[in-house]
Amino acid sequence: MKIVVIGGTGLIGSKVVSKLREQGNEAVPAAPNTGVNTLTGEGLAEVLKGADVVVDVSNSPSFEDAAVLNFFTTSTTNLLQAEAAAGVRHHVALSVVGTDRLSESGYMRAKVAQEKLIEQSSIPYSIVHATQFFEFMKGIADGATVGDTVRLAPVLIQPTAAEDVATEVAKVAVGAPVNGIVEVSGPEQFRLALSLHAPVPGLRRELMPIEKKYALPEVMKALAQFKRRVTLEYVLIGGVNDSLETADHLAKLARPLGALVNLLPLHPGGAPDLAPSPHAQMLAFERRLKRLGVAAVLRRSRGLDISAACGQLRVELGPRRRKVGAEEHAGVE
Repeated sequence: MKIVVIGGTGLIGSKVVSKLREQGNEAVPAAPNTGVNTLTGEGLAEVLKGADVVVDVSNSPSFEDAAVLNFFTTSTTNLLQAEAAAGVRHHVALSVVGTDRLSESGYMRAKVAQEKLIEQSSIPYSIVHATQFFEFMKGIADGATVGDTVRLAPVLIQPTAAEDVATEVAKVAVGAPVNGIVEVSGPEQFRLALSLHAPVPGLRRELMPIEKKYALPEVMKALAQFKRRVTLEYVLIGGVNDSLETADHLAKLARPLGALVNLLPLHPGGAPDLAPSPHAQMLAFERRLKRLGVAAVLRRSRGLDISAACGQLRVELGPRRRKVGAEEHAGVE
């Protein structure tokens, strides 16, 4: 089966192409860098010759309202016309869960317009709705940053991995058209949380360079405006931030917020000049917080094999000296 993947050299598209080829299909990536431009129509007739299925996972290079609408309407119109001429029997498009419920977003309005064009065409179709990708968390945080302020809604999210989305898209592509929508999401719901790691500015500045840009008092002031429960991530480091006195300081921050404190053990070896807090001390730290009226949970090292909980610490930066972006100010619960 010949399957042309529009946007086949991108994050999702390249994975879809690989998965389809593994199944024995003739998967052809189509993108401007392969000579196919859906906005101008260049290369479409040639690449679609003999194609059974077209998978469109392309995305707009600009998210400005008018630009993104023009991209999806023009690209999709050109693509559907070329598919009809080539005799394509199945059109698969990747879209976003909730497109019809967020009309305030110019991007979502553009995706709705794209979906309507697909539904109104003569070509059998399947639309795959996916939740946001884990890989896009950095971009989401960047987009929510204005000056020195990061504004994120205190709502649940259910992100999925690009690999899983690609698997579902490839599965739909080789199946019969559903002439409707297939939804895919991650298995768990999360709420964005603050990576704290120290309850006083001086210590936090030593551990997290981001403190220099986002001072703790201002961060706590912003958290106080949230209407839902706040989660504070706190990696326990032996002899650094795990004393009972430090727990007292943390309680003073967490209690007025009604926050949940996630206590996480430092991954051994993840920070060469720091050591994990002894287990007995971690338990004592947790007990102290609870005694002071703070909801606290001592987690097992979930995600710590990839340093997920302590990626903001200065020791993780090491010799790379990379710039710490605003997105590293948040972890996940």
